[in-house]
Amino acid sequence: MFSIGLTGGIGSGKSAVADLLVERGAWLIDADEVARDVVVPGGPAYGPLIERFGTGILSVDLTIDRQALADVAFADEASVAALNAITHPAIGIEMIERQRSLAETDAVVVLAIPLLRPIHRETMVIDQVVVVDCPIEVAVERLIRYRAFPEADARARIAAQISREERVAEADYVLVNEAGLDELGVAVDALWSWIDDVRSHG
Repeated sequence: MFSIGLTGGIGSGKSAVADLLVERGAWLIDADEVARDVVVPGGPAYGPLIERFGTGILSVDLTIDRQALADVAFADEASVAALNAITHPAIGIEMIERQRSLAETDAVVVLAIPLLRPIHRETMVIDQVVVVDCPIEVAVERLIRYRAFPEADARARIAAQISREERVAEADYVLVNEAGLDELGVAVDALWSWIDDVRSHG
């Protein structure tokens, strides 16, 4: 198994890169997908979230209403900290378990993590970190065009994240995604070749 930590700011196109890597043969473990899985009824974060934030976060079918949870969990810093303390360990454990299920294979495993930190290299045994990067104005335009963000909200979300410089400083490989899908495909081909080269000489 060869593990790639894939990260990038909102609007960078990280998900598109992940999908293209899967097309080329990688296995994807997506933190955003796992985050949804751990809060389903019976999931490790389901009960603790209800205990902390109340039954008002539940839908009629007893699943967690993500918007209702966001409304209370992002109300203040203490609530955000409580949300993170419940969900982040559950997400991390589940990602590690999925990764371990592939440990004895020769798979390229892509761990897509929006807020990838140096600690992830250790806890998830990440071999290389790939950062998807683009200019802020490109990210803003994508959020407005494809996700219907008001411009002020798009800029606020980007500003709330770590800076491009901080993110790139942790990278072993930076994929610049500022053009269209055709160009992105070429860039991912180059990334895939690099992964193969690093893996064979590692």
